[in-house]
Amino acid sequence: MLRKGLSAGLLRQATYTTARLGSFRVLTNKAIEANDGKPLPLLQKAAIGLTAGAIGATVGSPADLALIRMQADATLPLAQRRHYKNAFHALTRIVADEGVLALWKGAGPTVVRAMALNMGMLASYDQSVELFRDSLGLGEVSTVVGASAVSGFFASACSLPFDYVKTQIQKMQPDATGKYPYTGSLDCALKTLKSGGPFKFYTGFPVYCVRIAPHVMMTWIFLNQIQKLEKKVGL
Repeated sequence: MLRKGLSAGLLRQATYTTARLGSFRVLTNKAIEANDGKPLPLLQKAAIGLTAGAIGATVGSPADLALIRMQADATLPLAQRRHYKNAFHALTRIVADEGVLALWKGAGPTVVRAMALNMGMLASYDQSVELFRDSLGLGEVSTVVGASAVSGFFASACSLPFDYVKTQIQKMQPDATGKYPYTGSLDCALKTLKSGGPFKFYTGFPVYCVRIAPHVMMTWIFLNQIQKLEKKVGL
């Protein structure tokens, strides 16, 4: 049960993460080239992060939808369960039952969430590196690990409200009359705000942070090592 949706989770990482990091690298290199090789200002890095997040989320949205549905299946009444065997079975069933465009159901909030996550992730990382390295005089390892941890926290804080709405939209089921509880992301956000207030969007934040922050930290740590290796071999 703890590994429910594992195949969809792996597929999501293989699509969303690679598209996000790949597009971020390409856009950053193009921007540096246009800036005559000078380092990019923070706002420009954040803008590139927002764009890369949107691209990655669009590519990874089908796998994300499969993941949400597979994880939520056990919480549904037996008659409403979809019984997806794996990620590819889920995607095939969704296309057959609901059409190709259904693969991007909830893509709007997914893209917005990814943009918010990347905004918090990139902006806080850059600021933390400056603080730990330049102001506190920490070494490279301490700076990368510390900045990665701060980045993971802010990525979680910025993205959870959008993740909450996205999840509600993707897992909703029609009632006996065929009516869905929400007409869209904005309707879901307004109803949530009205019923539970702004803190309702942060339901389960500690668990969410534990899920998101380590992933963000490992992304930065590995990316730092990859960049060092590329410089070493002259790429």
